[in-house]
Amino acid sequence: MLDYILFDERSWRDFIDYLRQLGLEPEVSVGDEGWLVALPEDLDEAIDAKIEACYDRLLDRDEIRIAAGEGEAHRHRAGVNVTLGDGRVVQAPVDPGLMRRLLAAVSPGELGEFVDAIVAAVENPDDRPLCQR
Repeated sequence: MLDYILFDERSWRDFIDYLRQLGLEPEVSVGDEGWLVALPEDLDEAIDAKIEACYDRLLDRDEIRIAAGEGEAHRHRAGVNVTLGDGRVVQAPVDPGLMRRLLAAVSPGELGEFVDAIVAAVENPDDRPLCQR
């Protein structure tokens, strides 16, 4: 699943509405960190690009709202959801500049695959060289 997090309920609802206009039925929930949306990973590239553009606009809108509410206390934050082997989902903080550069090069789904591979390697170490696996 592709996971999206929003930090304002209005943006979350707008994102859900947009996804439904595209003919998708997202899985939605509210978590401790924000409002969550999950989509299947096998989306058409054109649809995925539209979703990413909408998500980016909504995140920008959230950031403006949060900054206005926090004033000087506002800090840029970014993170990656990491699903552990026991099913728990935790967030790993990532420098926002690094996250922007990553997402300019790979899709959120590809980033998720990369993170999942790291989690699997950490939780199930295999000392053999890659060519022997």
